[in-house]
Amino acid sequence: MKNNIWNILKKELREMFRDKKSLSMMLIIPILIPLLVLGMSALFESQMNRPVEDYNRIGFAYDMSDVEEAIAKETGIEVITGSLDELAKQYEEGNLNLYVEKDGNRYIMHGADNEDTTYALTLADSYFSSYKEYLQQEYLVENDVDPDSVIQIITTEKQIEVEESFFASYVTNYAFLFIIMAITVSATYPATDTTAGEKERGTLETLLTFPIRSRDIIIGKFLSVSLSSIITGIISFLLAIISFLIAEKTFTIYEGVSLMPSVISLVFASVVIVAYSFLISGLCIAIASRSKTFKEAQSALTPLTFISFFPGMIAFMIEIKTNALLSLVPFLNYTLLFTDITNGSVNYFYIFLMLLSTFVVIATVLFIIIKQYKSEKVLFSN
Repeated sequence: MKNNIWNILKKELREMFRDKKSLSMMLIIPILIPLLVLGMSALFESQMNRPVEDYNRIGFAYDMSDVEEAIAKETGIEVITGSLDELAKQYEEGNLNLYVEKDGNRYIMHGADNEDTTYALTLADSYFSSYKEYLQQEYLVENDVDPDSVIQIITTEKQIEVEESFFASYVTNYAFLFIIMAITVSATYPATDTTAGEKERGTLETLLTFPIRSRDIIIGKFLSVSLSSIITGIISFLLAIISFLIAEKTFTIYEGVSLMPSVISLVFASVVIVAYSFLISGLCIAIASRSKTFKEAQSALTPLTFISFFPGMIAFMIEIKTNALLSLVPFLNYTLLFTDITNGSVNYFYIFLMLLSTFVVIATVLFIIIKQYKSEKVLFSN
């Protein structure tokens, strides 16, 4: 049996590595991962380090005192005055980032919901906070009250443990989601070619004339597709690590934060990638083997790409935490565990549950495929 599996595996690998399309599928998305990591890092850097001159043009529809102008200048605001209608027109023309009107002790800030206005609002809030503090101090002095005894009646100190930055977490998690996508895409083409493709070409009938059991054929094909997926996953992971090293040294948003996981985290992250490669390979073969043509198999496998990607993306966006139950849920468990592992939290029990879940799914899938390969109705187009 071992010789039969080995011979099938060699045959499939030989055909796979001779096929330029299979090779391209293994490499296209991994190459995109450095672009994703460095591109997102550059985008975050540009947003965090925007010069104040990009959003500091704020209009004031009232006469400002010398104190107000001084506080505004200290805050970094470029003061533009005029009537409310004039300022509204300037805002519409893009000459202002925000404009303010005064109604008694109420200050009303006007603008649209866009990026520049959001930054300008932050600047205006800082200005009004400083101006409010100045007015409070003046009032207390006029009433012979020590301002510090009121304003500084309590003091606060911050002792916050530094955790991984939002940007680092965002980049590493989306890099893993792209690794998942790369593995999935890498598995779909060889799985289609080795099942539906062989039916369409008529080579499967020839293969079945040899004294080889269906189980050996399926296991050989499964291992070949899995190996292709694992190679893609490892290449993607290595490119991601290289990208992390480059990004960490290039962008200031990662100062004081390490994008690189520990050695033990790298080992277990690789375990997650390998486990996912086996799972997706089995599912791809199971779906493609029921199709009678290559095109039909490709259509059937297309939804699997989205199914593999979106659970992890949604889990990351709404910050779902790993637990024993979720460690058993296919697709979702890989992303959750990878996030924990790269953050330095290695839970061996959760990893064991993930591996157990993967083994059960693969065993079930292989059992179903082997039964399919004993059915002429499923195997042959005619």
